[in-house]
Amino acid sequence: MPASSILWLQQQRQLLSLEYEYEKAQFHQQTETAGVTRKLRQGLCWYPIRIGRNYYNSLNQLVVEVERTEQTDLDHNFEPGKPVSFFTQDASGELHRQQNGGRLHYFKFTGTVSFVDGNNMVVALPDANALAQLHGDSRIGVQLYLDETTYRLMFEALDRVSSARHGRLAELREVFHGTSSPGHLSFYPLRFPWLNSTQEAAVNEVLRAKDVAIVHGPPGTGKTTTLVEAIYETLHRESQVLVCAQSNMAVDWISEKLTDRGVAVLRIGNPSRVNDKMLSFTYEQRFESHPSYTQLWAIRKAIRDLYAHKPQGRREAFHQKIARLRDRATELEISINESLFNEARVIACTLTGSASRTLAGKRFSTLFIDEAAQALEAACWIAIQKAGRVILAGDHRQLPPTIKCPAALQGGLDRTLMESIARQHPETVCLLRTQYRMNEEIMRFSSDYFYAGKVESAPDVKYRGILDWDCPMEWIDTADEQQTACYMNADGNADCTPEETPDGTTDFGEARNPDSTSRSNPAEARLTLNILRNYFNKIGKERILNEKLDTGIISPYKGQVQLLRHLLRKDAFFKPYRQLLTVNTVDGFQGQERDIILISMVRSNDSGQIGFLHDLRRMNVAITRARMKLILVGDSHTLCRTDFYRKLYEYVKSLTHGQST
Repeated sequence: MPASSILWLQQQRQLLSLEYEYEKAQFHQQTETAGVTRKLRQGLCWYPIRIGRNYYNSLNQLVVEVERTEQTDLDHNFEPGKPVSFFTQDASGELHRQQNGGRLHYFKFTGTVSFVDGNNMVVALPDANALAQLHGDSRIGVQLYLDETTYRLMFEALDRVSSARHGRLAELREVFHGTSSPGHLSFYPLRFPWLNSTQEAAVNEVLRAKDVAIVHGPPGTGKTTTLVEAIYETLHRESQVLVCAQSNMAVDWISEKLTDRGVAVLRIGNPSRVNDKMLSFTYEQRFESHPSYTQLWAIRKAIRDLYAHKPQGRREAFHQKIARLRDRATELEISINESLFNEARVIACTLTGSASRTLAGKRFSTLFIDEAAQALEAACWIAIQKAGRVILAGDHRQLPPTIKCPAALQGGLDRTLMESIARQHPETVCLLRTQYRMNEEIMRFSSDYFYAGKVESAPDVKYRGILDWDCPMEWIDTADEQQTACYMNADGNADCTPEETPDGTTDFGEARNPDSTSRSNPAEARLTLNILRNYFNKIGKERILNEKLDTGIISPYKGQVQLLRHLLRKDAFFKPYRQLLTVNTVDGFQGQERDIILISMVRSNDSGQIGFLHDLRRMNVAITRARMKLILVGDSHTLCRTDFYRKLYEYVKSLTHGQST
């Protein structure tokens, strides 16, 4: 720990600067040198696109609908709130030509993603001139733009916290990184019979905390349930709280759970998905549903019409009329805004969204940060500036923040505020110890390796399984020719024929994808589906469909995920099960669970290189998604040179050996 809290924050700022410069250089390289094909494969752009209808939304933003018309099966990284830029391609260019001809030309404006669903997206534009430019060209694409705003907000937050000499912000800084100790209130513990003992203790600690408390929730331990209860009880003492998370998806999840609990939520910003429940508490929808909105909309339209038919003479009268209409529109906006905030008990948004103009000047006694272990410390301070005390919830043994710059990662930028406080003030941490998701044998390795054996299984899940005498956890070793042979000979329609070595065995070697930085392993992908086919045949089609047994296939590599999805679509055997099958990366499965999980590890080489499989926190997420059956598929000769994977392999083999004896 640095000598002072200010020094620590200054170091964080330096590391954040490294990350910013690295990401900016990457963006410019992609913009200037990378071809459309590579950007498509990396999920950075859509091309070509169709420009659809445009309109002004309830927040008076000009938005346009965008549809992806080709390469519609590729994953992408577009999310609500992310900045985007539009480009055109010379007529000489073809989709599959990367740098020879087909030069890209970027428009000189940026937009913001408002909504994404499948191959459709809504983008907020800066003005009508931007819209006119889009309608002037038929060969248009859209790509992610460097998120300058988020970096600016993080830098400003770190600077403000570092320079604070007095007040609550300075006090919290000294508690988190200085010599001050966190304070507590004294009262008799409350009882919550519907919670287990560690959940009940966590809620009481949240209520007692004067400065900070941490709810540490390992996989399946009911962290969200505990957090919702803590928020609900806090609202018995406070009129309103701020609830934030790093991602829109996490904000949506906690907002839905609070709404189900009967709490009035106002969701600021763009939700990750749109449904009736979500729309019922989004700021934009509530704003549009307010009784005064019709009058406000009419005034805004009148202003736009006046500008569209601006008179040549009598300019003073024109400007006076505009000014009167704007004043009235501002009055109505303030009135609607106050009405919405007065009705809400919880204000929910992303950490960056807490800097929204809508929340300007607002203060909250308590800030709850969900999934705090995935958020950069600088992002947390954006929201903490509005709070009197902070409650962090998450698990720093699962997914970390995404850091792209190797130097920033080595310097410790991925060390989160939650992790720092947990180390300096372990008394603030409440570990949830009872998990309700996994069979005991699936859970045990994670508990022993990551949580010092402190996590235990609830009695009703401890022995849950699908088949009698079935081992809940298996490792199919691609280095074991005898083990893989029976699966590789299984019938199927997968159009992926693995290469064979000179001695006639299957080559399970990894491959680097030419159009991206990801990796895949075609033979292992085919093997994974054959293993699943074999297991489905054991269970029986009727039972799978009647009981809706759901399955997830996880791979750490996007290239393997795309390959597996492609093979699944081509395989007639899996057609009846499509609604019960999900294929995604580890990050895509965060917070989710399935009855059956298969993990395709991909890496297979002579040098023992495993890349970001070294990030054990991601692997902890992967191996804790399964309720009843977990199957790992990977090359033990490559993976087991690392201590973690050797221990995991030995643990799984001890289970299967116990079954056979």
